[in-house]
Amino acid sequence: MFYALGWFAVFILIALWSLGAWAFHAVTAWTISSAGALAGSSGAIEALHVPDWLAPWVPEEFALALASMLSAFTPVVEAVLEWAPALAGGLSVAVWVVWAIGSAMLIVLGVVLSAMFAVLRGRSTTPAVSSGGPAVSG
Repeated sequence: MFYALGWFAVFILIALWSLGAWAFHAVTAWTISSAGALAGSSGAIEALHVPDWLAPWVPEEFALALASMLSAFTPVVEAVLEWAPALAGGLSVAVWVVWAIGSAMLIVLGVVLSAMFAVLRGRSTTPAVSSGGPAVSG
């Protein structure tokens, strides 16, 4: 009975792992395919600023330094956004490899659980062995 419960738990975990991998792949592929559209809008990065509700608590020097840093990274961000759609093919391979490694680890978990149940079952059914010495009454 414990073997069945252990393997049932492992199969449920594999199903959840597969669902998580599928959802991660779907969201990431959608994000990467949309990243190409963001590459043409260079003004989006420069339009970032400190929100109005946070501005009273942020020193003006920090806000200027943040804007300067963002404008310095604009070419790098645009280059990454242009290359992002080309990386979508590698994403599928990476997700499949990580999924396979995780599934293999879950199957190993199932084998370990089965071995643990076998050891525990073996301990509970072994009869007590006497020491073989004469009983002393006193």
